[in-house]
Amino acid sequence: MSAWTFDQIPDLQGRHAVVTGANSGLGYWTALHLARRGAHVVLACRSRARADEAAERIVTASAGAHVGVMELDVADLDSVKAFAAHYAEQHHQLHVLCNNAGLALPPLSHTRHGFEAQFGTNFLGHFALTGHLLPILRATPGARVVHTASIAHRFGRIDFDDPHFRSRPYRDMAAYGQSKLANLMFAFELQRRLTRAGIDALSIAAHPGYAATNISASNKLGSTRVGQAMVRLGDRLLGQTAEAGARPILLAATSMQARGGDYWGPRGLMEMRGAPRRVGSTRAARDEAAAARLWTMAENLTDVRYLS
Repeated sequence: MSAWTFDQIPDLQGRHAVVTGANSGLGYWTALHLARRGAHVVLACRSRARADEAAERIVTASAGAHVGVMELDVADLDSVKAFAAHYAEQHHQLHVLCNNAGLALPPLSHTRHGFEAQFGTNFLGHFALTGHLLPILRATPGARVVHTASIAHRFGRIDFDDPHFRSRPYRDMAAYGQSKLANLMFAFELQRRLTRAGIDALSIAAHPGYAATNISASNKLGSTRVGQAMVRLGDRLLGQTAEAGARPILLAATSMQARGGDYWGPRGLMEMRGAPRRVGSTRAARDEAAAARLWTMAENLTDVRYLS
């Protein structure tokens, strides 16, 4: 099979997409290429100003692109609910929901609802968003939910007793791994539930490998000169550009090669870089009993219930 490229994205005229965290990095490039092929793309971002700037860049790069901006803070369940209601008022279809916004390796902090920030942003916020948008996804034949996962799921472990690090020492990498494992378990469990419910929609996960994005600026590694130098060196030796890292996400969002329950990532060494291919996941990510338990936990924490 030849390497998948952006040129293989089909004509998306008449399609509607939402990309969370679309003002920069993977989200920006995902939104740009979807819009370039004719999709109407909503940039769902916490900062309206930064989203407006990103939308201007996309329109400049692709004349005639249909791009909208809506405020969404995935870490705030009230914002998530308001966004979904606002979207449903303005649109009757949603062909692609890209659950992309993320947080990586911050100091210990919690969302306004008391969730550890990475778990709350990377997993719980997108769980709630997908649930709130499910009626419109369900009404759109062939809709897709694409989850931006990570190699970091491989060292993740779900602490069902204390996912928010309230009674155990906080370790940023452990918290990130937990959030990304939860993110991937959600992707697989969502597909199982869509299938059982007979809903014509796909849940597909993808990871960018080692993509040189600005996410490191928000964590402790990128906060020092030495750390910044290490990040730049890693980007150059191991990584690929954010645009290249968006390829597995875009394949999952648009290609007929992608199937429900798939997981896509780079085909290069240790899945760090390269053209997309189907990749494996840990046994924990495919644990159906644990995924059902995680689903129930997410329902209870977010008060969003769907696809039992």
